[in-house]
Amino acid sequence: KRLLLVLLVALVYQPSEGFCAKKKRKGPVYAAFILDDYTGKVLHKTNADNITYPASLTKVMTLYLLFDALKKKKVTMNTKMKVSRHASNQKPGKLWLKPGSTFKVRDALLALTVRSANDVSVVVAEHLGKTEKKFATMMTKKARELGMKRTIFKNASGMPNRRQVTTAREMATMFRALHRHFPAYYRYFKHKFFNYKGHQHRAHTRILKTCHGVDGAKTGFINASGFNLVASAKRKNTRIFAVVLGGHTSRWRDKRIENLINKY
Repeated sequence: KRLLLVLLVALVYQPSEGFCAKKKRKGPVYAAFILDDYTGKVLHKTNADNITYPASLTKVMTLYLLFDALKKKKVTMNTKMKVSRHASNQKPGKLWLKPGSTFKVRDALLALTVRSANDVSVVVAEHLGKTEKKFATMMTKKARELGMKRTIFKNASGMPNRRQVTTAREMATMFRALHRHFPAYYRYFKHKFFNYKGHQHRAHTRILKTCHGVDGAKTGFINASGFNLVASAKRKNTRIFAVVLGGHTSRWRDKRIENLINKY
């Protein structure tokens, strides 16, 4: 009887396999997409339309709207943008801007492409959209205009938000559109360093140095997305846009996208 009682207690308190499976957290979704710019031909795709999170690739759209404002002369390189408390309270990486100070558009371009500064993202958002929420609506609207039907933006930086989603295909669409619409500003995506107030910030990706022909790249990471990267590379007769999302380390992500690019 005692043995039977012990077995019954064990069965009652042992969690089922199904229960354990539900508790396990799903890892980031791996996805990849390679596009020939000149022909529009898809050269490679893996989980290209699976929903995931853009992380700091979000800043490509933030910059798209800033480039558009520059082109339409709504701002100039010397325009000073005010730093709000909300902007200064953003989590790192950031430049630790102080509330009440100002930040020039000229500096914002490299602060976003090289440092991927979250506080600067919000400074830009509030200057162009009055509030970050309104700016995110502008970002999503522009995404629809570019044919990005599944992407939704909820902030300007890419900080975690379960409703801020995208796909590998649509990140390639976004980067390709930025290159086509703002060729004069695209060069900011190939800078390896950014100097601000005596401190040098280094770009997060090594692919600008290690992969032949790469002349623009943007990285991103949050736990839910894994390590993300979008890049473009010149080839003899074309340009390639490449996206890798969900890498388990930055080095693995960089090597994976390099291998994909070098196939073409």
